[in-house]
Amino acid sequence: MDRPAFRIYFLHPRFWPLWLGMGLLWLVVQLPYRWLLALGRGLGWLMYHLAASRRHIIERNLELCFPELSVAERQRLLRENFASTGMAFFETAMGWFWSRKRLAGLGHIEGLEVLRQAQAEGQGVILMAVHFTTLEIGAALLGQVQTIDGMYREHKNPAFDYIQRRGRERHNRDATAIERDDVRAMLKVLRNGRAIWYAPDQDYGAQHSVFVPLFGIQAATVTATTKFARLGKAIVVPFTQSRLPDGQGYRLTIHPPLKDFPGENEEADCLRINQWIEQVVRQQPEQYLWAHRRFKTRPAGEAKLYRKKG
Repeated sequence: MDRPAFRIYFLHPRFWPLWLGMGLLWLVVQLPYRWLLALGRGLGWLMYHLAASRRHIIERNLELCFPELSVAERQRLLRENFASTGMAFFETAMGWFWSRKRLAGLGHIEGLEVLRQAQAEGQGVILMAVHFTTLEIGAALLGQVQTIDGMYREHKNPAFDYIQRRGRERHNRDATAIERDDVRAMLKVLRNGRAIWYAPDQDYGAQHSVFVPLFGIQAATVTATTKFARLGKAIVVPFTQSRLPDGQGYRLTIHPPLKDFPGENEEADCLRINQWIEQVVRQQPEQYLWAHRRFKTRPAGEAKLYRKKG
């Protein structure tokens, strides 16, 4: 996709509230980093009390995935997850508005040699990630030191879409934004020996998925990782990120490539991926995006696991 370009149309009065909000956010994120984390916790506390529908989804996911925890333990995890989500709001703005130098000081990257070796060999890479709340700032930090292409879904508000894309690409100027459904472009990028960020941990429906266990629950799991790896002749490299305690920044870890992947069949590959996802989520469950209805799609004949909206 082409780089986002500013349009005079974005100055229309209908966009003034957006520009005002972005301006205020820019001012706020000039505060010291630890202050922003504290503000994020406060925002998380507010969302916990006001966002009832989101709270119910997270509660249900924690109940399904951590039945071994007591109600009190899950409630503590729930509150910490909201705090993490609140911090993510300001972390996103930091990624969009901070200078490269200021942001770079927060990143601690391990395993970068894996990507650089693949790049030197002209080997395409699927950087297999997970939807942690640190997703945006992690991408910004990694993009400062290594070109990573990404899947992209255009926002309905064109002015916000411009701000979002510009904020994401400013740290990763050689990157390509690929429409989420543009499989042909995805394969072309991989065959050209580039690395692309991809997270297979959400429910995209049954059409292109198989049901395999995740936290002991049958979950619709996309088979695209296998297809992209095979058709794009790419290796799959797991990637994790973590918000460190006490305002120490973020650890980004690029793990060794998966061996013998793709495997015997798509179902075995999806099971292997889900087992990895479960493992890394258990290491920092408070930082995972539990607000997604991961088990929405059910096998034929199974009851729904979430309450109806409304």
